[in-house]
This record gives sequence, structure tokens and C-alpha cells, in this order.
Amino acid sequence: MARIELTVHIAAPLERCFDLARSVELHTRSTSSTGEHVIAGRTSGLLELDEEVTWKARHFKVWQTLTSRITAVERPTYFRDSMVRCALKRFDHHHYFANDGAGGTVMRDVFDYSAPLGVLGWLAEQLFLTRYMRRFLEARNREVKAVAESHLWSQFLPQRPNTPLQPTAEKRGG
Repeated sequence: MARIELTVHIAAPLERCFDLARSVELHTRSTSSTGEHVIAGRTSGLLELDEEVTWKARHFKVWQTLTSRITAVERPTYFRDSMVRCALKRFDHHHYFANDGAGGTVMRDVFDYSAPLGVLGWLAEQLFLTRYMRRFLEARNREVKAVAESHLWSQFLPQRPNTPLQPTAEKRGG
């Protein structure tokens, strides 16, 4: 099992950052280098609790399909998306948001996953997969930060707030 933790400071309000991180359109924009696009599930707007989205993207020169589900939410400080189907054996991506005390947000990602194929998968994690996933997530976070801190954020968020997400009863780690 591999684990990647990233933290980024964003000079934007907590709720804006939380919602931008759930935006299907911003996700598509932030992953344009892999050609990632929606092929099923929620195709636009903000991902909500128990919703699934299926993406098609090119990783390692191979087109892959990934379906993930929003499996936990505590608005506006936390949500988790978890693998339903993909090339990995498993993954959970935890998204944490906290006020920085000065009107900004600290966004923290914890991405834990396992590659398939036992020892070969573990070796792939050690040799290249974790480095690749870290760079992929860093690029995404840079895009969320850039959009949140600019006038562009309003292009990705609805004019009226979505129905508030219902918190999950389960405890979360991290």
C-alpha cells in the first residue's frame, strides 16, 4: 500500500475551495494532460455524496477507465472519493480543508492506494507509480489553487448553492 500526502495553501475562502475540488469541469480542466473526460455518471456540476463518475484518461500511454464514488462528506471540511473500478487494486482519496485564520484555506490531500499484482505491483509503486501519482495530484492542486485565487472560480461553481451535502456518520482517519 502506498500513501501520498500533499498540502497547499490557497488564498481563497474554505467553501469555495471545497466546492471547486468537487467540480467535474475543474477536474477535467486540471487533468487535460491525460485527456481525462467523463464517460458516465455525473457529467457536470459538483459531485455529491454517493454519486459516481466514470473517467477515461490516458496514463502510461494506455487509455484507462476509472469509476469513483463520493463515499464520505463533512461539508465544508472533508470529502472522500473511493475507487469503484480502475487499474489499481484499490484507492481512497481524502480531501481535507481548513481555515488558515487569515481568510484563506489549507487544502490537504491524502491518497492511499494499492497496485495490483502483489509483489510486482509493490515494486511498481516503489519504482515509478507513486512518483507519477504525486506529480498528477500536484498538477491538479496547482489548478484548483490558480482557479480559486482568480476570477475564474465563478465559471466552475453554480450561481445557487447545491443542496447541502449530508455528513457521513462514519469516523475518518488521516
